[in-house]
Amino acid sequence: MIDISESVMQFLLAFIVAAPLLGAVAALLPAPPGLKGTGPDQAVLRHGVTVTGAVLLAAILLAAGFDHGHPSKMQATTDISWIPALDVRIHLGTDGISLPLLVLTALLTFLCALHSYFKPPAGPSPKAFVALLLVLESGTLATFAVLDLMLFFLAFEMVLIPMYFLIARWGGAQRQAAAWKFILYTLLGSVIMLLGLLLIGLKSGTFDMVALATDNGRGLTTSVQVIAVLAIGVGLAVKTPMWPLHSWLPDAHTAAPTVGSVLLAGVLLKMGTYGFVRILLPVAPDGMRTFAPYLAAFAVVGVIYGSLACLALVRPGSKGDLKRLIAYSSVGHMGFVLLGIASMTPTGVNGALFANIAHGLITGLLFFLVGAVKDRYGTADLDTLSGATGAALYGRAPRLGGLLAFAAVASLGLPGLAGFWGEMLALFGSFDPADGLSRPAFLTFMSIAAFGTLLTAAYMLMVVRRVCMGEKREEPQLADVRAYEFAAWTPLVALTVLAGLWPAVLLGLTDPAVQKLLAGGKS
Repeated sequence: MIDISESVMQFLLAFIVAAPLLGAVAALLPAPPGLKGTGPDQAVLRHGVTVTGAVLLAAILLAAGFDHGHPSKMQATTDISWIPALDVRIHLGTDGISLPLLVLTALLTFLCALHSYFKPPAGPSPKAFVALLLVLESGTLATFAVLDLMLFFLAFEMVLIPMYFLIARWGGAQRQAAAWKFILYTLLGSVIMLLGLLLIGLKSGTFDMVALATDNGRGLTTSVQVIAVLAIGVGLAVKTPMWPLHSWLPDAHTAAPTVGSVLLAGVLLKMGTYGFVRILLPVAPDGMRTFAPYLAAFAVVGVIYGSLACLALVRPGSKGDLKRLIAYSSVGHMGFVLLGIASMTPTGVNGALFANIAHGLITGLLFFLVGAVKDRYGTADLDTLSGATGAALYGRAPRLGGLLAFAAVASLGLPGLAGFWGEMLALFGSFDPADGLSRPAFLTFMSIAAFGTLLTAAYMLMVVRRVCMGEKREEPQLADVRAYEFAAWTPLVALTVLAGLWPAVLLGLTDPAVQKLLAGGKS
């Protein structure tokens, strides 16, 4: 920990949220100030790397200055009245729950900007691309930093438009249909969520998330909590995505450009599960207790459904798309996150938060790698990759093949890598759920989810077998991992290993904050 004053910490958090938005405005100027390149396109892409790099540096300084001895305490707080009539405030802060998500978002966005600089997106003006990328970063970071329900909703919605255009303008085949499906699903869910947020604010007399968490639902009747959890939960479940509200995700991932898929899987899905932990668990505990068994049931169905869909796609002759397969795998992995939250125990919620970060690192790496495979082969179709073109990455691009195999075994939850701990803790949380929840039901959910881990291992190993292995042919060598790809992927590999070997780094942050949250704001 570095000794940084509270005022500097406040500035760093405000900078992290506001700088990408200001950078987006600057990107649309005739020439981004202070940057030069061989042309205006290169200059604006360099501008994107500079802004996202500055935000990442600020996030690292924020993490370094964070008081790790008191991670349950809300730090770097700013609280300014914005709309007095509604008591809506510009209230920012971070604790052990939100800090890892802030750093993950800043890291993935910087790596996407770096990737785009060396491999510019094929499509319309890079100015618009960079501006949309920065607006997306600002909205995501704001979602994890704000402590007012209305600001949370605004930040939650802020990411929809840039992601829509990233898919619709820079995506692949069927991009328009996928983009419309994405925005219609998420907008419908958000409208329902807004009603629930307004219900909580009006019935409790405040939109302040810290005050509401401290009250722990005592100011809300059980019926109000149940209605609020149902309304807010639908909006959050769409973004997570929870089965059966997931159907927008495979299309969006398949059509999105590589950086769009990385950010969609790496950080946007985390906004939904973060809302469950930050808002519903502490603010409406009675309502959550009512719906927890149903949430867990949908979660484990998602685990099995996602795994079976992946097995169907990886089967020879299925014409399965590798990006689509990774998208369906996210449905399964996020099912474990929801199962941990539904247990309403410190163990389960810590597992959910750990799985969130692990999924962001591993699936972000997977989409980078699949993008590289598609770039070299011109397709992500599994039958084509393992058929006449003879993928056999181990022989034709050994480093790329090795990285793909590493990401696959990390995704299936190999002990010693980040994917293991979150899912294991979620299962442990289900083994002994919170008081008032049916233990036999949760033991059943745990058993079904545990079977899902076997299915996950099966389809991930089949992906490695079909894409990386094969008979040696006289096929020309492919370009192996390039320098810029190495720079973009190395941090994700290193953090996946670090989190797997030293989980206490992350759990030491989240556990005290989760304990306080579940106890109603009491340390």
